[in-house]
Amino acid sequence: MVQWIEAPEQRAVIARRVLESLPDWFGIPESREAYISGSRTQPFWADIEDGAARGFLALKETSPHTAELAVMGVLPQYHRQGVGKALFEAFRQYARAEGYAFLQVKTVREGCYASYDGTNAFYKSLGFRELECFPTLWDEENPCQIYVMAV
Repeated sequence: MVQWIEAPEQRAVIARRVLESLPDWFGIPESREAYISGSRTQPFWADIEDGAARGFLALKETSPHTAELAVMGVLPQYHRQGVGKALFEAFRQYARAEGYAFLQVKTVREGCYASYDGTNAFYKSLGFRELECFPTLWDEENPCQIYVMAV
């Protein structure tokens, strides 16, 4: 069940547990720590079953009109079971209620890594559409693809 998580320390514990289980996406320690630190202060949802988090999502406001899916992760054993979609729906409902007009997410451009090809397919399945690719925003090996959708 998706739940809003209020306590900053609980957010960080959940984010750490999930992100450390996903080295193909969050294997750079400095980046992972930045996501964990940021999640302490961002709107945050977790999918909780039997008292344990299966995944989480954190929101970042990028403008008064746009909410970004700042970071999301689902434990590997729960991939393709609807956890990510349920987390996203909570995020979308919150964004709509808060009056955001757009949602965005950044990921590595399709065709660079098999693990990110699945991520791109997931975002597209939710209704995100390609906005623009910034080939050197992160670095040349990780071109940044931005997806958007209207709320």
